[in-house]
Amino acid sequence: MFAKQLTVFIENRTGRLSEVLSVLKDNGVNIISMSLADTTEFGLLRLIVDNATKGKEKLSENGFSSLLSDVSIIKIPHKVGALSQLLKVIDENGINIEYMYGLSVATEKAYVVLKASDTALVDEILTEQRIETLSCEDLARL
Repeated sequence: MFAKQLTVFIENRTGRLSEVLSVLKDNGVNIISMSLADTTEFGLLRLIVDNATKGKEKLSENGFSSLLSDVSIIKIPHKVGALSQLLKVIDENGINIEYMYGLSVATEKAYVVLKASDTALVDEILTEQRIETLSCEDLARL
């Protein structure tokens, strides 16, 4: 079974990611998972959303370049070695993995990992706004 992934090409500048997410929000497209990879000039925002076709259409209408790709969303046990075993099976069949990222939907809460240019300031802002953050130890207990 395949899922549709929405990939958006965005300039690596302040506010551009927020603009993409606003287009999706304003059009009722819910983000289930995302990954953002960057270079000095542009970023690749990969999204699993509840309506990838609508998301692509609305982003195009707002001047964003995007594409839809078939991806596999694979359920694996949350235990040591499970991912390694899965990758071994794929490797043994001569298949190259181009990229991958985590997806968690087993809870009512969503979590994101964010790397910013000033992590100390981000931490200060999140604390001031009373936005919960987690440590690796906290995640291990979930």
